[in-house]
Amino acid sequence: MTGYDQILAEVCATGRRLTRAELESRRLLGERAAETGVGLRVLVRQHLAATRTIWPTLGSVDADRVLAAVEQSIDAFAEGHERAQKLAVRREEAARREFIDDLLYGRSDLGRLAERAVRFGLLLTRAHAVAVCQGGTPLDDTDPATRQVESALVARFSERRVLLATKGGLLICIAPADQEEILAHFAKLAHAATDGGRVAVGRAHPGPGGIVHSYEEALHTLDLAERLALDGPVLHAVDLLVYPVLTRDRQAMADLVRNTLGPLESARGGPQPLIDTLTVYFDSGCVAAESARRLKLSVRALTYRLERVHTLTGVNPADPTHRFTLQTAVIGARLLGWPQTEL
Repeated sequence: MTGYDQILAEVCATGRRLTRAELESRRLLGERAAETGVGLRVLVRQHLAATRTIWPTLGSVDADRVLAAVEQSIDAFAEGHERAQKLAVRREEAARREFIDDLLYGRSDLGRLAERAVRFGLLLTRAHAVAVCQGGTPLDDTDPATRQVESALVARFSERRVLLATKGGLLICIAPADQEEILAHFAKLAHAATDGGRVAVGRAHPGPGGIVHSYEEALHTLDLAERLALDGPVLHAVDLLVYPVLTRDRQAMADLVRNTLGPLESARGGPQPLIDTLTVYFDSGCVAAESARRLKLSVRALTYRLERVHTLTGVNPADPTHRFTLQTAVIGARLLGWPQTEL
């Protein structure tokens, strides 16, 4: 309130408006008040109380002149207060974004990271799991879907230590490992809010490094789901552990694909139709009738394709002793993007 009584007296005596310097001084005081935690409601009340105290000393001044000066002063004060609040929000958002980056990439000192995590509701001494949602369009913090999911999570799990963020166009949820219902509810909300977006859930791991590990598992699961055309709105990394094992030795997998499926390149129309046939055949439990139905073929046409595979590769899809090798090669081809990508 510094200088308010003097400004009010001069303005009312002369009938002038507040000068630019006076308005800026009010804005600066508003900023300082916000920085010290004084609410705008309190400040308005103080201005009105001060005006009531000063008014009798102003003499027979026109009420409109007094109220106009009060309005200008409070407006400038409120502008400074709001400016400081917006700056604080931007700083908080920047700090939160920096923390998310450091947390998910493991770039910061672990001790310092743990201290910062408490500020955002995480206890890094516990085990955590990460779920990631990929929508039809990239998501950010201002996206309506993000706000919708965040509001619903806060409403249901307000007392839990949950962190929701966006990164690289994905919606991310980090939750304690012993509270599986949080990620399950997040998956349901995110799938609905993004109009059918896919959610991947990493395994739970302890410590700050565990969050990075779980996050990377969730990302890898999304990648696998796309390359293998996996069904289901929610996929769990724990259910797909065999695929990282298969691709751990990429060169060995490439050799298997090349040696087993390479002869299919001589087929009319290329190898892709026969690989698609094998994929559906294995996904159908090697049941010819079901495979034919899914491919919209006759059983006779399906049988012809399988016989063609046998002729070209020397491996019989219907023979249990050959089936594992052929199915592994088909999975490897999908993981490596063959034949679109050269091995």
